[in-house]
Amino acid sequence: MALTGIQIFKLLPKTNCGECGVPTCLAFAMNLAAAKAELASCPYISAESKALLSEASAPPIRPVSIGSGDNVVKIGGETVLFRHEKTFVNKPGLALMISDAMPADEVAGRIKSFNLLKYEWIGLVLRAEMIAVRNESGDAGQFAALVKKVMDETDAALILMSDSADALKAALQVSAQRTPLIYAATDGNMEAMVALAKEYKCPLAAKAANLEDLTLLTDKISAAGVKDIVLDGGARTVRGAFEEQVFVRRAALVQKNRSLGFSTIAFPCEMTKEPMKEALIAAALIAKYAGIIVLSDFQGESLFPLLVARLNIYTDPQRPMMMQQGIYPIGNPNEDSPVLVTTNFALTYFIVSGEIEASRVPSWLMVMDTEGLSVLTAWAAGKFVGDAIGQFVKKSGITEKVKHRKIVIPGFVAAVSGDLEEELGSEWEVKIGPREAAHLAPFLKLGV
Repeated sequence: MALTGIQIFKLLPKTNCGECGVPTCLAFAMNLAAAKAELASCPYISAESKALLSEASAPPIRPVSIGSGDNVVKIGGETVLFRHEKTFVNKPGLALMISDAMPADEVAGRIKSFNLLKYEWIGLVLRAEMIAVRNESGDAGQFAALVKKVMDETDAALILMSDSADALKAALQVSAQRTPLIYAATDGNMEAMVALAKEYKCPLAAKAANLEDLTLLTDKISAAGVKDIVLDGGARTVRGAFEEQVFVRRAALVQKNRSLGFSTIAFPCEMTKEPMKEALIAAALIAKYAGIIVLSDFQGESLFPLLVARLNIYTDPQRPMMMQQGIYPIGNPNEDSPVLVTTNFALTYFIVSGEIEASRVPSWLMVMDTEGLSVLTAWAAGKFVGDAIGQFVKKSGITEKVKHRKIVIPGFVAAVSGDLEEELGSEWEVKIGPREAAHLAPFLKLGV
């Protein structure tokens, strides 16, 4: 934030009403300065002060949303150069390129890849979100027809790519409800592209041969009334693209350059014809600092590592990876299968579930919400103790899935067994499992 807490305090009403959630306006101002509060929490701030503070508190990189429904790609909003300083906010969108000059079977194959290549990982679904539709034929009708086909057969967030305002208008007439990114405004066609962006209320990409020209172009676009902008500085080499991304991010965050305070779009698909090299370039751009990355095609062996890398980089390092609380069937269990309980720390879940799968003993694994803490840490914090586990078991619905009343707890928390038996009642038998997950397979094979 550009203003200090004291500077913000001077613009507040100083009523100390407490309706913002803290007792004094000074405390609220300090929270605003530290980005721990929202300006909207103050009900009595004047319109003039609100306008000043809104401008001062705006993210140095403007957030932009592309797409609609459940598949909205949010980019921008970043506040740090390095993830360890705080966290990265909005992960980059990964886009598949489709051209209206491609044969129909190739188009169908790429749409199929987009729809099929989805992966379950730590309770999440990892997938690419975007399709870039390029108008290479020069035919506005053909371009619009392809956009309509993509709309009908996928939920992709769209990038509409054409030099022709007429072709883009035809495509926007069938796709505006999905809020596509219009690509791209240049110095030569800026007025027409700005008019389309304003008419259809869509974000607009700005493209120039270098960052100096791009700065002038974004100033013109902003002055014309379009604020949601995505940048393309024109680099199409690995070194050039890398330098461009770093320069734009530093200009926005360090130099407070509002003209470059936008997310970027990068095209590894135009930097090489080798699929694996393209994936390596994309990996570098995920880390530094592209907002949208356009690939020539999706291949499972390269897309999955990119999705996992993106997840790791754009996961808040201050928050543990967590599974959703619930009952997870492993290996098609039945009413006689053993029941085990553990915490919802993602690493714990995957280690335990992996060992259960390796045992080939169908089981029910109950995952309890411990705010992402591991077994011992959750026990020490009082979140994985007998009465809490007992309450979870009672409310979980596990009694509707099994006819026995036996539950296995991790050996490291054997001390909670008495409290758990007391909470569950005499009909339940609490068994102590091994201390290490690696010993689960022989333990389960012996019978529980």
